[in-house]
Amino acid sequence: MRTVPAAEMGGCRVLGQVWGGWRRGPGVRTASRAAGSGTEARHQLRHRGSSKRSGPLGDQPFPGLLQLENLSREGLVDALRAAVVDQKGPLVTLNKPPGLPVTGKPGELTLFSVLPELSQSLGLRDRELQVVQASGKETSGLVLLSSCPQTASHLQKFFIYSRRARRPTATYWAITDGIPATSEGNIQAALKLEHIDGVDLVIPVKSPSRKDFQEGVKRTLSHFHVVAMGSGCALVQLQPLTVFPSQLQVHMVLQLCPVLGDHTYSARVGTVLGQRFLLPAESTKPQRQVPDEALLRRLRLTPSQAAQLPLHLHLHCLHLPGMRPREAPMKLLAPLPPYFSRSLQCLGLHQQ
Repeated sequence: MRTVPAAEMGGCRVLGQVWGGWRRGPGVRTASRAAGSGTEARHQLRHRGSSKRSGPLGDQPFPGLLQLENLSREGLVDALRAAVVDQKGPLVTLNKPPGLPVTGKPGELTLFSVLPELSQSLGLRDRELQVVQASGKETSGLVLLSSCPQTASHLQKFFIYSRRARRPTATYWAITDGIPATSEGNIQAALKLEHIDGVDLVIPVKSPSRKDFQEGVKRTLSHFHVVAMGSGCALVQLQPLTVFPSQLQVHMVLQLCPVLGDHTYSARVGTVLGQRFLLPAESTKPQRQVPDEALLRRLRLTPSQAAQLPLHLHLHCLHLPGMRPREAPMKLLAPLPPYFSRSLQCLGLHQQ
């Protein structure tokens, strides 16, 4: 294992980090819930990306996406109820599809905005849910909610302590366009947030000064492990050891292997005569990821479909402490979204 310095490489928090469904570890019961899943919610989750498009695999290249723009407030509550996969004591866990923001501006439809209705629909009465951990807007994966402030505080202290001890608590799966140079290692880089042309973007900072850190630059660290590779792509396991917006996406760009469906940072990777290189982050504007023709054929997508590729970054596993003394730690697992599994199959990538 080696550490990859920034020179080589080029989550949102609500009471914690932002993460989909889960399974518990050995000895802990797994419950599958679909209570109250309305027709609108099921329809939205099943048919996003299918409308009038057609392709070699039919008209559903990206099954399982949430079409938020056509979803009512009640429909979103139904969809979230259908996504609940475990409810035990004060903890509620659900499998968030990509595209759903956790927080947003007043009046926007977000997970946070419908927590009162979701709490009522789950029979929690006056015990309103709060977000403990969740994946970001474009990321699929685990969302952990709690109706008990003391439990939420206990978990937050655990996550803070784990970060300080450099002990990973979250594991993501990602499909990357490109294969990392080494099969395993650490990625570290100094990052900052900048507002450029009306968009908040994460910018790597080379050789940051003390003043840079005083002005918001943060040192970030992630561990990666290549699980499978083929067709010029890789299935990568990612474990962030620090918390910074879009940290994993930017770290993989610095590895010259952007996450599939990254329409924000992938444009920073250029190619000349088959050789990849980093473009200046400050002057490279976000644009739709454009897979090469060979990758399009392997994914069995048209160029117009590829422009709608969802981000293939999924919060797969979360480690939690026991909620009571002598209670065994919990390991929560979220199944992959259907479109993610489809891409793995098309690329011939197999989980070990």
